[in-house]
Amino acid sequence: MNEVILATAGYDHKIHFWEPPSGECRSTLRFSDSQVNSLKITPDKQYLAAAGNPHVRLFEINSQTASALRSYDGHATNVTDVGFQKDAKWMYTGSEDGAIKIWDLRAPSCQRNYDVGSAVTTVALHPNQAELISGDIDGKIKVWDLTANKSHEIATDGKNHPIQSLSMATNASVLVGANNKGTVFVFSPGGDTKSFKKTNEIKAHDTYLLKCVLSPNVEKLVTTSADKTVKVWDTKTWTQQRTLAQHQRWVWDAVFSADSYYIITASSDQSAKLWDVRSGSCILSYMKHDNAVTCVALNDTTPS
Repeated sequence: MNEVILATAGYDHKIHFWEPPSGECRSTLRFSDSQVNSLKITPDKQYLAAAGNPHVRLFEINSQTASALRSYDGHATNVTDVGFQKDAKWMYTGSEDGAIKIWDLRAPSCQRNYDVGSAVTTVALHPNQAELISGDIDGKIKVWDLTANKSHEIATDGKNHPIQSLSMATNASVLVGANNKGTVFVFSPGGDTKSFKKTNEIKAHDTYLLKCVLSPNVEKLVTTSADKTVKVWDTKTWTQQRTLAQHQRWVWDAVFSADSYYIITASSDQSAKLWDVRSGSCILSYMKHDNAVTCVALNDTTPS
């Protein structure tokens, strides 16, 4: 399947699917329960997960019906993050209720529940598919071993500012975390591969940092912020390369294309934008939402 799947959602209770090259809206799904906090597309491009408050809905992307295929109910409040195992055998979620849950996609049942101890803001899956990494409102980053059902904490700066976003390199070479005070932490795997050591710390923004995303080729890092900007960083030197500044309000989310040359961002200005990372130019705006756009999902991978 060579089709490119691009979806955005936010506070207007709508999920829009787009034709990426033209900016035309292809179709719209309703998420009537709440705002949408996070969107993810399965690797095979068959399904879209939308995380809200407190439900997660699974939609079949090419279905003729607009209703959800399945609802995952088990969290008590906002589901802040959602993602899939590489073969879409299971889905993981993190919530402000302090839980990480693993769900069997074949049935709306929770297979595992991990008590983080405070509101979960972000969850990342290690490329080994055997560890989840969580960030929480108390400023803690924890690694959850899914085989041993144990966790350990990664040291940050000791200031307990909420961790807002995490991104794990596709080759497992680096983990990046960001707190809501604008600081980015860079971690490298330890010798036993079970631990991470902080190797760098960057003051990326002067106000709320909302998202950090490593590119698939691990050469770039993108950060988004309440300062209305998107910043591009070189991961070899951890220096800033450019600032993308055409959004009018907070920039909540960003996603890279599979070739790492483009990003799409989501903003409170009711738009999503397509950018050329190399030139810093804004190529296209996706305009149809009636309220803040808080999340974007893209799958433009080519079958191997």
